[in-house]
Formats: sequence, structure tokens, C-alpha cells
Amino acid sequence: MLRPWNVKLLIRRHAQTPMYLQIVHALIAEIRRGRLGSGAALPGSRELAESLGVNRKTVVQAYAELEAQGWVQSQLTRGTFVSAHLPLVEHASDPLAPAARMPGEPEFRFQRTSPDIALTLAEAGTLLFDDGAPDSRHVPINALARAYRHALWTLSRRKALTYGDPRGTRTLRAAVSSMLNLDRALSTTPEQICLTRGSQMAIFVTARVLAVPGDAVVLEELSYPPARESFRAAGAEVIGVPLDARGMRVDELEKICRRKRVRAVYLTPHHQFPTTVVLPPERRLRLFALAAQFGFAIIEDDYDHEFHFAHQPMLPLASADPHGRVVYIGSMSKLLSPSLRLGYIAAPTALIERIAAEITMVDRQGDPATETAIAELITLGEIHRHTRKVLQIYSRRRTLMGQLLADTFDGRVDFDLPAGGLAVWLRFDAAVDLMRFAELAQVERVRFQPGSAFATDGRAVQGARLGFASLDDAELRRGMQRLGAAFAKLR
Repeated sequence: MLRPWNVKLLIRRHAQTPMYLQIVHALIAEIRRGRLGSGAALPGSRELAESLGVNRKTVVQAYAELEAQGWVQSQLTRGTFVSAHLPLVEHASDPLAPAARMPGEPEFRFQRTSPDIALTLAEAGTLLFDDGAPDSRHVPINALARAYRHALWTLSRRKALTYGDPRGTRTLRAAVSSMLNLDRALSTTPEQICLTRGSQMAIFVTARVLAVPGDAVVLEELSYPPARESFRAAGAEVIGVPLDARGMRVDELEKICRRKRVRAVYLTPHHQFPTTVVLPPERRLRLFALAAQFGFAIIEDDYDHEFHFAHQPMLPLASADPHGRVVYIGSMSKLLSPSLRLGYIAAPTALIERIAAEITMVDRQGDPATETAIAELITLGEIHRHTRKVLQIYSRRRTLMGQLLADTFDGRVDFDLPAGGLAVWLRFDAAVDLMRFAELAQVERVRFQPGSAFATDGRAVQGARLGFASLDDAELRRGMQRLGAAFAKLR
């Protein structure tokens, strides 16, 4: 059996302790400290003897002693493995023996507070209504595998699997630029595109470049938590602007601009995160006018542009930007899989170059194989075909979600079936204890994130965002059944 790595042991050649016992003690120490876990494969006796420069019989004797003590198990034809039932031992008396584990409470001094981002993760046996993730079971695996294989072969032949442009491979930047120009009416060149590891990284590096400590940055009062924390991490003062049924209150934004010098405004105008509403044209025009008047940048996060069900999607703000003040951020992760970390920034060339310099410090560059493979999928039309396929699937799930919500809550919860996006925003009566509801739901083996997680100022919010795309029909029915049971207990 081929072991994926070599085990390094410290042997004292001039010590009085016999060599086989030194091997025994060293391996026991490695097991106790956790480097060799239960079931881990040990090197073959010949391999370990060669690496230590000792006779093979010495290693065979050491393994026999370890097996007699219960530390290892020999399996015919397979090799020697750390035992699943390890003996209890006292602490080693040898002062030079390594500690059993790392210190539990190192005295590090943390310079900043931890980001306030709640992670709601799926657990075995529990259904998760996420914040709008796609169903990764529909990733075009065969097409992606072929594209990866071709990309690796091509890049290897060209000696391109090495350090490259921190903006990303030109092939994918050109493909993204073409997509934005043709599909979303932007006017970009590959020099105005920077690839990132997801839209979250795009937001973070943009915040690092545009905001300095003391700057005022405006977000919608309910917004994407990583964006909020990215601007705070940059030292900016984050100010929330109210929302209504038509999105950001631009009139309230103007009042803020008259009180403070606003450096940037971050918003999700296409499908407002988390409420899903679309910013109407008149507010978009007023936003442009305020940006020109007060000199702030507009950071447009178009995180799920592809998913629109009722009619043609509204074009991005960046497509009608009259003064070049919009930094446009998008993602391929929502289209394919969250684990495929691939986002992008479209902005004026000078800003892209500055962002690329920031990326050089923290990430250096992306993965050229992944970027080349995705570029090929775009060029061959595979991404377009995949989008059309999953759009039909998600549209059916959206309809089912509306029916299930209406049946489960029977008018006790308000919601509007969104025109686009992969989640529904629920509005609860003020008497409903949402945090308690979330706790009861978890007991019923279903999880969701209460609206307070999205509040810029941390206040309680009588809402919740429930994604429907990542669950199939049966899972949606079971999940809603469990939510209904939890809500009944709450009442």
C-alpha cells in the first residue's frame, strides 16, 4: 500500500537505549501528539529502515513490540496501521519527548475584533434553507472534467502552470469581458477585469483599496454580512440606509451625504440582499446623480444576475454608468457551485491595477487551470446551456416553495415570490420570536438564518431569507414540514 507521505522520526544514534526501543518510543509519541491518528498507515518495515538508516530487522522488532502493547495492528498483505483502540498511558518521563498536543490557550494578542458573520452550515440529518445557494448536484461534471483535463494539458505544454498575472488569466478575463458586454450591456476590455476567488474576495479587496480608516461607507440597512464586515475591517464607518418595498431609499442616502463625506455606497440593486426587491429605474438615475454630486464610488454586487424568472432582467447599474463611478462585482460560484471560488471585478483600468497589487499581497493569483477550464466552458457554450437547464429547475422549485409557504403558514407569514434570485424573504409579525423559532426549527432538524444576521446595525429584524434552489422537491417538502412543526410549537 502506497503511503502518501513519509514519517519523520528522531533517532539518537549514540544513546544507550536500544535502537528498536527508540523507534517504539518515537512512534508512540507521534500517536499521542496526534500526528498519527487512529487507523493511520505506517511505513513498510523496509521503507522505514531505509529512511532511518537502520537494519530492517530493527524496524520489524519495533513493530512487533508496538503490536504487543496494542499501539498498532498488522494486516496481512495491507501493512501496519495505528490501532483503533489505543492504550492509556501516563505522560512520558523523557524530558525531550514531544508534547502530546499543542498548548490549548496560546497568549496571542489579537489586533481586531472577530468579524460578525454567522455561518449556518448543513449537518448530517438536518435540512438547511441557505441564503440562496445553487444545487451543486447539477454541476456539469463531465464537461467540467474535460475542460480541466484540456486546460492542464495545454498549460503544461505552454509552461504556464507557474506564477502569472494577479488579475487572472487573460483567456478568462477576455471571456468575462465579452459576456458582460454582450449579455449585460457593459463596455469593458480584459484590462478592466480582475478575477478573484469568489465575489466575497472581490468585495474585500475593493473595500481595502477604496476605504481607509475613518471613511464613511453606506450600505443598505439589511445587507450581505461579509460586505459589511469587509468595510469595517478596512476601518470604515459603516452606515445603514433604510429600505422599502422598492429597495434603497435614495432620498435617505442624500440626507446622509449632506451630513457626512461618503466614500462609497455598496448595494445589491438587481435582487436586493436579503429582501430580493429590484431597485427601480428612477432611483438608479437619482443614485448616479448623487454619486456625481458628492463624489462617492458605487459598488454594485450583482451576485445572481443569471437567475430571473418573470421577465427579462434589468440591466446592471454599470451598463448605464455615465461617469465611470461603478465598480461592478459578479460571481461564477452562484451559477455553478459555491465551492468553485471564482468571482470578478469590472472597473476602470487604474482601479483594477491597484486591486491587482492588493491581491498580490494576500493571494498572489488564482488557479490558471480552473480559469482556463471555465473560459473554455464559456466559449463552447456549456455555461449558457447549463444556465438554461438550471433556470428551469429553479423556476419549478420557486413555484413549489411559494405553494409550500402558503400551505404551511396559512397566511401567518407575509412573502412575495421574487421575480429573480434563489431565495424568498419572509416577513413575520412583531409578536413572533424569530430567535426562538430558529432554535425550535433546529430541534426539528431544519435550519435557517434569522434576519438579524443581515442588519447593518445589529438590530432585531422580523424577517428571514430562505433559499429554495439547493433543495430538491422532496427536500423542500420535508424542510417546510419541519418548519411548520417548529412554528406550531412557537405559537
